[in-house]
Amino acid sequence: MAENQVPEVADFYKNLPKVELHRHLEGSLRVKTMMEIVRAHEMDVKNTGYLRPLVQVEHEDPYTFENFLAKFGTLRLFYKSPDIIKRITWEAVEDAARDNIRYLELRFTPVALSRAEGFPMTQVVDWVIGSVQESSAHFDIMVRLLISMNRHESLAQAQKAIEIALEKKDQGIVGVDLAGNEADFSGEPFQELFKVARQSGLKVTIHAGEWGGAENVRQAIEVLGADRIGHGIRVLEDPYTVALAKERGTLFEVCVTSNHQSGAVEDITDHPIRKMIKEGLNVTINTDDPSISKINLSSEYQTVNQVLGIPMQVVGERVTAAALGAFLPAELRKKLAALISSEYTKMINKRD
Repeated sequence: MAENQVPEVADFYKNLPKVELHRHLEGSLRVKTMMEIVRAHEMDVKNTGYLRPLVQVEHEDPYTFENFLAKFGTLRLFYKSPDIIKRITWEAVEDAARDNIRYLELRFTPVALSRAEGFPMTQVVDWVIGSVQESSAHFDIMVRLLISMNRHESLAQAQKAIEIALEKKDQGIVGVDLAGNEADFSGEPFQELFKVARQSGLKVTIHAGEWGGAENVRQAIEVLGADRIGHGIRVLEDPYTVALAKERGTLFEVCVTSNHQSGAVEDITDHPIRKMIKEGLNVTINTDDPSISKINLSSEYQTVNQVLGIPMQVVGERVTAAALGAFLPAELRKKLAALISSEYTKMINKRD
């Protein structure tokens, strides 16, 4: 992912075995690939220097959720053919494998991928599934898919997305996700749709408690039946919700750099992940949108350890927790967690 300007990362962090539970396909495009699409389709972008500020967070950007979400507006213009959608999926899996991610849950929004050229959502999902099956076998990485929908878009679109997920759940789709602007749009209208998804065997993760308060985390758990929470960093604002999450064993998919760049955390050195861990919440470490943020999971582990001062033993515990929180059958989760924990312990002991 050098073309996405990932920061310098020590080999120790690169070599660690990793688990990623929260990564958006639409936030994982390589800039080099985007420029090739620009040239092939004669899009109105002059050069890479002109493109980067439209699709990546720059140092001079305002760190706000409006600016962060604006990147997706540009990214939605690139999904111009089945081959492009297959290619960006393949490359997202390849980048994860090169970052020594052993298990990846890649979420994608069929509406976003279909909109530029009016592709049928079912076909878009088939293209992503096919590319994941081929690339994961080629790069020897375990990948599962989550279908995502946005709070601000229609219930009819969400219902269609869930129907597609249910139809294809034996092809690597393991769950559904609700994303988008939680500050202005409640998740409550989606209650019945997610109930159907859960009853039909899909897992549920909900973006909550990043741009909205702890009440959104509580709603996600109690009303929407979330197995996991995307971000959830504002859960600490309400002791009841903290206790609820601990009682339910709710897993939090925390994305440190993304939380800072989106304006949810003003000072990255004061990120709530430390307090969340101290409170005994089930926290994991993830990238969110690696290309937009110009990071990878190795650099996030390095940031958590070196910038936030979280010991590597604790980081390892959180990686094992991610394996145990994967949307996989119980035996497969346990096997993955055991392998991750064993290898992690050996690497930390060797380093010490």
